[in-house]
Amino acid sequence: MDPHDVGGPAAATHPLHSEDDLLALRHAVRSATIRAGFELVDQTRIVTAASELARNAYVHGGGGACEVRVVRRPGRRGLRVSVTDHGPGITDLDTSFVDGYSTGAGPGHGLGGARRLMDEFHIHTTPGQGTTVVAVRWTSPS
Repeated sequence: MDPHDVGGPAAATHPLHSEDDLLALRHAVRSATIRAGFELVDQTRIVTAASELARNAYVHGGGGACEVRVVRRPGRRGLRVSVTDHGPGITDLDTSFVDGYSTGAGPGHGLGGARRLMDEFHIHTTPGQGTTVVAVRWTSPS
């Protein structure tokens, strides 16, 4: 059990196999940020990070899934987004965080940008087996 899951509601898992799935995830994450009590600026940060991570799983990882969960710590709420794919993995993780580096047609701000938008960011990748990114953003202490 994750130590953040102190009295939080059940996680919702969303498939990432089509453009429609990516759009549905954006709406689901926005709703979860509202339920967790985030202000508009933080809602936008979380939706942007989740969208980028989901798009990476879809485009580079051949699809996957995203779990969204409201989590709690004493005096705080947060939103944890876990994105998993079973694609080729990331062969050079350090380089993938460099702004401007891209393996596709995008501008290359994805992973680094998503990491900057969240309070916690953990990535596990194995070449040939896939990637899991877990990112959390916390509300301000109450």
